[in-house]
Amino acid sequence: MTVLWENIILFGIALVAAWFAASAIFAVARRILRNGDDFWKNLVAQTRMPVRLAILIASVSFAANFATLPAQQGGLIRHLLLIAFIACLTLIARAALNIWMSLHLRRYRIDVDDNLMARKHVTQSRILQRVGGVLIIAIGTSAALMTIESVRQYGVSLLASAGAAGIVVGLALQPLLKNLFAGIQLALTQPIRIDDAVIVEGEWGNIEEINGTYVVIRIWDKRRLVVPLNYFIEQPFQNWTRSDSTLLGTVMIYVDYRAPVEEMRAEARRIVEASPLWDRDVFVLQVTDFRENVVEIRILASARSAPRAFDLRCEIREKLLTWLQQSGHAAMPRVRAEIAA
Repeated sequence: MTVLWENIILFGIALVAAWFAASAIFAVARRILRNGDDFWKNLVAQTRMPVRLAILIASVSFAANFATLPAQQGGLIRHLLLIAFIACLTLIARAALNIWMSLHLRRYRIDVDDNLMARKHVTQSRILQRVGGVLIIAIGTSAALMTIESVRQYGVSLLASAGAAGIVVGLALQPLLKNLFAGIQLALTQPIRIDDAVIVEGEWGNIEEINGTYVVIRIWDKRRLVVPLNYFIEQPFQNWTRSDSTLLGTVMIYVDYRAPVEEMRAEARRIVEASPLWDRDVFVLQVTDFRENVVEIRILASARSAPRAFDLRCEIREKLLTWLQQSGHAAMPRVRAEIAA
């Protein structure tokens, strides 16, 4: 009983010492990086778990060398330390992947108007990061299970007799695997990217997240639309920023046949040129159709992004309507009737 309590106290001291050592290390790191860059703070957060586990493994291994343990208990502890070491390597590999991705993406900003290249890299990197994280966890879990004799033999026999069971598992995992391969295809072909302006299921919004199996779209009214990854491979959708974020805003106006088109064109040009939303690229006013009682006039004006194009369209409508009301021209649509005596 004395030897048992000595071992309990020894391992207890090892666990407490490992916990305080890890806490002290991260406390010092937080104090040093109190006013530092967000990247270094994120680096400390990414390495917290693997560092704690590594210190814990080292401390328990040190205590095991001084503990008086029977052969069976010593073998069990060494086996648990081996599994913990594999888990630590898995966490280190995943943290290294996340840190490398953070370093890679620091060069790209998506909060600017011309962010096409940045969105390409961010989208591709985040999808591959998630796929890589899944593979690292799968490899680490497999390595840990292979250290257990009974599970290893079961895995070999299951692999040798994989018939109906493999078909059932394949069918059960079909939606997951389908979205996983769709994610890899999205990363390579990039029909969508982070912050792309898209229309999906009749809803306009921006791509907010691309996860392992689904995509989150931020709708213009702050709702969120969650769509499976394979939707963007199998279904048609509109991508307004596929190759360029610049868009043409369209304003349709219906006026009377006596409306002064040249004066409307000059006024519309003045409104557009005075607006900070216009990118100084495209402006045109054209008569696009004749109808029974009205003339259809279309105004095209370009902007650097979809939100700016929408605001520019609203500004053109509002100011042109005010001009039509105040100009005294007989431009408002009217219905004419002839009364025969």
